[in-house]
Amino acid sequence: MPSLDRIEQTLERVVDCARGSGAPPILASAMHYAVFPGGHRIRPHLAVAVAKACGDASPRSTNAAAAAIELLHCASLVHDDLPCFDDAALRRGKPSVHAEFGEPIAVLTGDALIVLAFEALAREAAPAQLAPLVAIVAAAVGAPNGIVAGQAWECEAAVPLTDYQQAKTGALFVAATMAGAAAAGADPEPWRTLGEKIGEAYQVADDLRDVLCTADELGKPIGQDAARYRPNAAAQLGIAGAKARLEQLVEAASTSIPPCPGRAELRAAIDAQTRQLFPKQLSLVAA
Repeated sequence: MPSLDRIEQTLERVVDCARGSGAPPILASAMHYAVFPGGHRIRPHLAVAVAKACGDASPRSTNAAAAAIELLHCASLVHDDLPCFDDAALRRGKPSVHAEFGEPIAVLTGDALIVLAFEALAREAAPAQLAPLVAIVAAAVGAPNGIVAGQAWECEAAVPLTDYQQAKTGALFVAATMAGAAAAGADPEPWRTLGEKIGEAYQVADDLRDVLCTADELGKPIGQDAARYRPNAAAQLGIAGAKARLEQLVEAASTSIPPCPGRAELRAAIDAQTRQLFPKQLSLVAA
C-alpha cells in the first residue's frame, strides 16, 4: 500500500475511535477538523520511509508510529495557534481550531490529540515494538527537549536558536526517523542524526518562508518570528546565509543515513523531499 494511503487510513481509524458514541459532538468535530485535511504529512512519511528502508517487518507498528507522530504534530499546531501563543487565525488555509470552535475547545482538542497519539500506539503497535516506540515518542513531546519544551522557550527572555529549533521542530523529526527504525525492529539510535538534520533543515526553510512568502502561499500568517522577537535563521544569518545553511543540512541529511537494506532508495526519497523545502523565491538569491 502506498505510504499516503497507509497514513491516512490509520489516522482515520484512530480519530474515528475518539469520535465514537458518547463523545461530545463539538470536541469530536474539532479533533477531525484539526487532523483532516492534512498538510504534507512530512513526519509520518519519513517514519514510513525509514521503516521500509529497514525492512518494515511490522507494518502495523509502523502505521501506529506514523499516526502517533502526526497526531502530536497536529496537536502542537492547535496549541501554537492559540491566543496565548501566536493568536493565529489561519492554519492550512482555513480558520485555525480556536477561530472555528472557540478557545476552550481548541485547548481540549490539542490535549485530546496528544492522548490519542499514545492510545494509537497502545492499540495498534506490536507488543515487541510498543515500549521503545512509546519511549521515543514521549521524549519528542515533553521536557527537556520535546515540542512542549520548544513552546516553552518562547516564554523565556533569552532564546538560544539551536535549543529552540531542536525542540520546537527537530524533536518530532528525530522521533520519525527513530520510530520508523524501531517499528521495523532495527536499532533506532543510529537514526537520530538523520532526524536532527532534516528537522533543522525544515526549520531553516520555514524561517525563510516566514520572511519570503505571503500568507496566501503558506496558508498561515507570516512575519510571526519578527513580530514576537523569536529566533529566526534568516534574520540571524541573512537570506543568503540561511540558504547556504539549508543546502548544507540537506547534504548532511543525505549522507547521514545509516546502513540498511533500502539505503539507496531512502536517500533518493529524502533528496527529493528535502529539495522541496526550498522556497521558490530562493532561486533569486545569490549564494
